[in-house]
Order: sequence, then structure tokens, then C-alpha cells
Amino acid sequence: MSTVLVTGATGYIGARLVPRLVGEGYAVRVLTRSAERVRDRLWRDDVEVVEGDADSDAALREALSGVDIAYYLLHSMDGKADFSGRDRQLAQRFGRAAYDAHVGRIVYLSGLHPDGELSEHLASRVEVGNLLMASGVPTSVLQAAVVLGAGSASFEMLRHLTVRLPAMIAPKWLDNSIQPIAIADVLDHLVAAATVPENANRTYDIGGPDVLTYREMIQRYARLAGLTPRRIITVPVLTPRLASHWVGLVTPVPTGVAKPLVGSLVHEVVAKESDLTHHLGKSPADLIGYDEAVRAALVDGAHGALPEPGTTDPARLTSADPEWAGTQSLAQAIGIPQALRRLGRGLRRGG
Repeated sequence: MSTVLVTGATGYIGARLVPRLVGEGYAVRVLTRSAERVRDRLWRDDVEVVEGDADSDAALREALSGVDIAYYLLHSMDGKADFSGRDRQLAQRFGRAAYDAHVGRIVYLSGLHPDGELSEHLASRVEVGNLLMASGVPTSVLQAAVVLGAGSASFEMLRHLTVRLPAMIAPKWLDNSIQPIAIADVLDHLVAAATVPENANRTYDIGGPDVLTYREMIQRYARLAGLTPRRIITVPVLTPRLASHWVGLVTPVPTGVAKPLVGSLVHEVVAKESDLTHHLGKSPADLIGYDEAVRAALVDGAHGALPEPGTTDPARLTSADPEWAGTQSLAQAIGIPQALRRLGRGLRRGG
């Protein structure tokens, strides 16, 4: 039985990946800054928990000892300055520790991106992948665009923009092409990444069967959710920085999370190859389509207790997801946030 380490086990991807790996028969260990944060997870008694910080050499030595495969699911999306510097240092430290511990493979989930100059967030994700591949440990770097599933920050941003704004003035890059992927397919690829040829040290693009613009994603979400078509006017002057503040104001997605996500939307993000999908024995056309993924995510447990990760479709909202994820009350969902109402009153008064 192979031993697997999962970092970021309290995050959106990690909380869903852990029970999946347990179900696949792996001996799973998680590294978390607070064991209390995983105490209530249904999978808690099925894994070994190491409490410590990923910037601690001692914690990494303990967590990586005897590990065959290490899932690196750490990145900074907190809005603080120099997040790229912190991510660089964490990746370098983790790579060195994994090499010293003779780990067989590192698996990292990065962002799908074009060639050329990138947003700060995407550039940092690419750099982290490159650092891990340079560590001396064979590394699988999976590159995904928008992940479709309740609780995913990119999906929640799409959800709340669509529901709350029947009409919107938006950046022109809402017409850039995006190849989203369902969370269930992300998990399949993450598990498959542990079984690629032993010396494979490379990136893998992963994407679903549909290539859409963000505008099309909004309109299709509206149709699937039973909403009227949205009126969208694009303008060339809304910078990513301004747009991220706008998203933070209109949606419950924290600005520190929205800013890197919005910054990434300035790029066309379409997969250039599908080698890992073929390793799964599938083609992109066999994966979950946009409409099916959204329908699954709309069943989000708004009434009653939320299910535990691993006990339900991973597209559904779970008890591990942040409080700002999922549908709000009808009044909140269709209403204009207080800040916008105050702004409108001020404009009417000429202030």
C-alpha cells in the first residue's frame, strides 16, 4: 500500500481529494496547521494527521517521512503583499524536503495558461510548478482553468455575479475563451497523476469538453438556474484591479480571493494537450460537460445540513466549504448590496 501525503487538506480540493484517496486504498497522511480544523471531517479516523506548518522544516520532515506520493495543494490567495514570494519559498522548501525524504512523486494543481506574459497570480502558480519540477523529485503539474463545483471560488464568483446582476457592465475580456472542468474530473486527474510513468516530470493540461467565453458561461448558468438572460455590456476600461474590487463588492467572495481569479481571466485559457486525460483512458469529449457540471452544483444543500466530503457528489456544497459559498437567501441573492445602494443614493444627490 502506497503512502500519500496531502497538504491543503482543509481547502476546497484537498477536502474532497482525501476521502477519494482513502477510497482508492492509499494510506493517507495530511499536514495541517491545526488538527482541530479536520477534527469533524468524516475521514478523520481514516488518515494520519501531522500538525505543523509547511514553512517548518521539522514539520515537513515528519510529514514526508516514508511518503510515496505528495500532493502539494498550497498557494496564497489572501490578498496580502508579496504572495508570490511566500509561495516561492514554500515550494522551494517543500521540494527540498521531498527530495531529502526520497518521495517518489509530487503532484501539484496549477492554473491553465497561455504562453507569454501572465497575471501575477498565474505567473506565481507557473513558477511554483517549475520549482517543484526542478526539485529532483518527479513532479506532475496539472493545469486547470475554472473548476466547476459548488464551493469552488471560481464557480462561486460566477454563480453570484450571474444571480445578483441581471444587467452588468463588465470587462471586455469576458469574451476570452475558457475551458472549464468539473470538480469530479479534477479529482480523477489528480488520482491518475500518481500513476504516470515513474520518471515523468512535466505539466499536464486538463480541461472539460466545452470551450466557452465567460459571457457564455454566465448566460448558460442563468438558463440552467431558471433565470432570465443577463444583459452584459463590455467596456475596455475596467482593469483587473478595479474589476476585482467590483466582484468583492457584488459577491460574497472575499476580495483577496477574487483579485487573483479576476486577474487570471484576462487570459485565454484553453488546453493545448490532453495527455493525462488519455492516461485515464478518456478523451476530453468523455468528461463532464459544462451544463451537467452546473446542474450538479446547483444541488447545494440550501435546506438542511450539508453533507461531508466523500459522501456525496463532489460538485455539491459540503460542510468543509467556506461560509460564503452556496446560495444565499432569495432576498440576498437578488438584492443589491448595501454598499451599491448607498452609492446610488449618493449619485442621485449629486454627491
